[in-house]
Order: sequence, then structure tokens, then C-alpha cells
Amino acid sequence: MKYSTINSPGDAVIKAASLVCDRHKEHFIGLYLNSRLKCVKSELVSLGTLTAALVHPRETFRPALMHHADSIIVLHNHPSGNLEPSAEDIAMNQRLREAGKILGIELNDNIIFVTKTKFYSFREEGIL
Repeated sequence: MKYSTINSPGDAVIKAASLVCDRHKEHFIGLYLNSRLKCVKSELVSLGTLTAALVHPRETFRPALMHHADSIIVLHNHPSGNLEPSAEDIAMNQRLREAGKILGIELNDNIIFVTKTKFYSFREEGIL
């Protein structure tokens, strides 16, 4: 089985964008990586509404445990076109970081995207 390597937020967005089936709804996507940053699983974790997607660490990390992932990258689109993280985005980021620490699975990045080339990386912005 050939796995794609995720070397940058741009690589992650390209991989995740293929899972967005309705650009008018928020999609919360997990990319599950092995220790060599190969994506062993990509999954739509939650499909939301125009302004929100329900996210819980349990559903987010379940595929990581099932596929023996070393780290995860989570992404969600903002149908509004606004890349600025909301207060809910920042709180969710903190909950996922804490859950990952408990499970021993690193939250590698959290990315908000509008298009394949327009995105906001929590890691690149120093928030992660």
C-alpha cells in the first residue's frame, strides 16, 4: 500500500480537500500519520452546518488508535471564507492537544482552509 507523505500544511490541505463533498458545510477531517509522516488514514470525522461542525476528541482519535498512528493533523473548512480561528476553534485545538498528550498521539497541526491554497496553520502561526 502506498501512503502519501505530508511534509507541509499545503500537502495536508490538498489531501483533505478531496474529502469535502459540500463546500457550503463545515467538514472536520483527520489525517492519521505514522512516524515517517506517511498518511496511513484520512477520514471525515464530522460533517457540520454552514457555521459549525461538532467535534469530540473521542471520534477524532478513534481512527488514530485503530490505525496505529503516531500523530494526527486535523483540518476543517470555513465556508464563510474567513480564515481567522474562532474562539471555538481555539478551544477545540486545546482539547485535542490535551487528549493527544494523554493518548501519546501528537496533534501535529490544526488547519483551517478555504481553498487548496488559502489556509491557516495553527503550527505555522505558533499556536500549536
